[in-house]
Amino acid sequence: MTGQAVQVWWARRDDGHPGLLTLLDPVERARYEATVAPADKERFLLGCALSRLALGDLLGVPPADVPLRRVCPRCGGPHGKVALAVPPASAYADVDFSVTHSGDVIGMAVCRGAAVGLDVEEYAAGLDVGTAATGALTPTELTALYARPPAERHSAFLRTWTRKEAVLKALGVGLRLPLRELEVSAPQAPPAVLAWPDRLAAPRPTAALADMVVDGVHPASVAVVGARTVRIDRIDRRDASAAVAAYGGGT
Repeated sequence: MTGQAVQVWWARRDDGHPGLLTLLDPVERARYEATVAPADKERFLLGCALSRLALGDLLGVPPADVPLRRVCPRCGGPHGKVALAVPPASAYADVDFSVTHSGDVIGMAVCRGAAVGLDVEEYAAGLDVGTAATGALTPTELTALYARPPAERHSAFLRTWTRKEAVLKALGVGLRLPLRELEVSAPQAPPAVLAWPDRLAAPRPTAALADMVVDGVHPASVAVVGARTVRIDRIDRRDASAAVAAYGGGT
């Protein structure tokens, strides 16, 4: 069985600069302009920039020429999971990628031969773990969480959350499929999917997961999902700050 190699690029919100605006296509530019909160605008811009810089490097084309499409599977609008707009016969038709952001961290994962999902969660001291866990964890996961010492529950919950959301992003459903319908292994155990949501059509997909920590504190997880058995052979971590700074007049 051949496994997957995953590239994971990380940047920070203060890496952004106006020169990156030249990377946005008209749809992205309209979404950027319509976003009110400055922090949200910066995260969106950096997510687009990371996608085009990383994929441009893979395809051997200028970042601004990377063909992307966003199509919502429910309404057909331009806000679904972003994907490469290449013909099925293209040498790059098997490329998938996923963008994530939380707080000041923005990430992007690229994989060939399987769907990929990436999630990072800012380690925020003010998180109400009890409320969040009730809406996100299965009964088994909740029992395991509250069996842990109170001081460990914050980190344990965030690790479980990143694993779940990475899987749902790889499936392309995001939070439209509730986290509490997907069960993953305990935080101290090797990451794995233990139970798929009943509403997923048979046969169930297979998944492989890996955990990361960004900047020494923020938990992150990457998942690859396929119809056949998948495996993550290697994760190539890239700090994208230099590439972002060098593009379009950054300093």
